[in-house]
Amino acid sequence: MILPPATIGMLGGGQLGRYALVAARLMGYRTVVVDPDPTAPAGKVADTHVVAGYGDAAALEALESTCAVVTTEFENPPAAVLERLAATTLVAPAAAAVAIAQDRVAEKAFLADHGFTVAPYVPLPTDVEAAKATVEAPSILKSARLGYDGKGQVPVGTTGELAAAWDGLGHVPCVLERRVPLDVELSVLVARTGDGRTAVFPVAENAHAGGILDVTVVPARVDADLAADATAIAVAVAGALDYVGVLAVELFVSEGRLLVNELAPRPHNSGHWTLDAARTSQFEQQVRAVCGLALGPTDMTVPAVAMGNLLGDGWRDGEPDWGAVLGTPDAHLHLYGKADARPGRKMGHLTVTGAEPGAVADRARALRAAAFGAR
Repeated sequence: MILPPATIGMLGGGQLGRYALVAARLMGYRTVVVDPDPTAPAGKVADTHVVAGYGDAAALEALESTCAVVTTEFENPPAAVLERLAATTLVAPAAAAVAIAQDRVAEKAFLADHGFTVAPYVPLPTDVEAAKATVEAPSILKSARLGYDGKGQVPVGTTGELAAAWDGLGHVPCVLERRVPLDVELSVLVARTGDGRTAVFPVAENAHAGGILDVTVVPARVDADLAADATAIAVAVAGALDYVGVLAVELFVSEGRLLVNELAPRPHNSGHWTLDAARTSQFEQQVRAVCGLALGPTDMTVPAVAMGNLLGDGWRDGEPDWGAVLGTPDAHLHLYGKADARPGRKMGHLTVTGAEPGAVADRARALRAAAFGAR
């Protein structure tokens, strides 16, 4: 076990890192974050913010000399950087696991090779005509790397559109994936320690808008057997990766079948509800997992909770009016401290707790609309 007051290093300074470092500091750890943005949210709460690129030699030397463990809060840290750090410092999750999760071609192949069901797909570059024959339209062309929140994704309505879609993405490596009939989207957060202990949060139900997570509801409104199967899949994926930390496994339910969609090697947007409605937050769980501590209990403290993302679009007419949210006893506001409110940028989230999933989801949407609509 890595015990306080040891130092935890964090690659990446976004809101996921911010909450993880807050949890670490409350537990008595020292913290260092490396991020090139001097205004990064996690940098504002860390003991030390090294303002540098992720491959900067001096920054890596600072992590190696001070940290008992280094983790990450986003899925795209250079795998070579993690491998270098791992030569002298404990790194969790390991570079090999992150490398798989940050490349859709590698991720799909890994999942298929280990017996997990995914939507029909084919990697590109390959013969475009062969790809059309393998994955019928409608489908979606996804860049293999650096695609998130709908970025790097092009719908392909007919097979004739594939060549133009790939041209538009610059012929970068991609995955062409069949667009399957969608019953509901789910995610499962599983925490795993280096010696294989696991803890799983209740299954979350997710709704997206424009490729970006919009609202998460917990517990998911699916039958118990399906939720149990989703949980078992997430645990098995984490084990196959030999994963250490919190892993988000995103799943489609298509005509009653569970398909693994994507993996996120870090705490996840759909787990923000755990800050206000779980006995252990996903961020404290991340600290516990990478430090080899006992994993905390994951049961909910309320019957139902909904989380609504707050995107920069809501700031177009100025600062939102948070009066309705903060005037509601069972609503919680979280703002990330980002100065630049751009369209599509995650500026914060709100949660609403209550007795029934559908009701809390409706109230979360209504409170968000009130904040964005009132000036």
